[in-house]
Amino acid sequence: MINKLIAKAAIDQRLAEIISPVIEDMGFELVRIRLMSGKETTLQVMADRPDGGINVDDCSDISTAISAILDVEDPILDAYNLEVSSPGIDRPLTRLKDFDMFEGYEAKVETEELIDGRRRFKGELAGIEGNEILINVEEGTIGLELEWLTEAKLVLTDELIKEMLRQRKASGALNEDNFDDIETEGSEEE
Repeated sequence: MINKLIAKAAIDQRLAEIISPVIEDMGFELVRIRLMSGKETTLQVMADRPDGGINVDDCSDISTAISAILDVEDPILDAYNLEVSSPGIDRPLTRLKDFDMFEGYEAKVETEELIDGRRRFKGELAGIEGNEILINVEEGTIGLELEWLTEAKLVLTDELIKEMLRQRKASGALNEDNFDDIETEGSEEE
């Protein structure tokens, strides 16, 4: 069964079961899936490479592949828009390995049940131990079972932005030579 951080509602679970094999066959992992209804129904799919780093072309390829399987399986009754995206910098943390990979970074986590009188925790990720995620909060380091969590995401900090830029540059996904020279205020072109 797919954990509720990836797919919360029963329909999300069903959709994840349908599209996960397709995404995995393409070399990606499902990070999160949500069917959201409002004025329009939107199926939001977040995917990433196992070692991180997904681009717009990858999202387009995934969209094409999962559209085909969803047309065949037809699990969504109403018309819907499909959104395929990367998890982004302040990404949701949905898999045990995410908590390990982002050890040392600030995160917000929410639990289903009250734990010591609270559901929300914010602090520095301290890795994993078995099925527990470890987080340093004011009171010290606490362990929370992955299955207790209903939401978890990285907090956007300068350190996180710098690390993501460093990783993108190291992987070749970010090439500074592609940027135009930017004229700063007060500078003169010769």
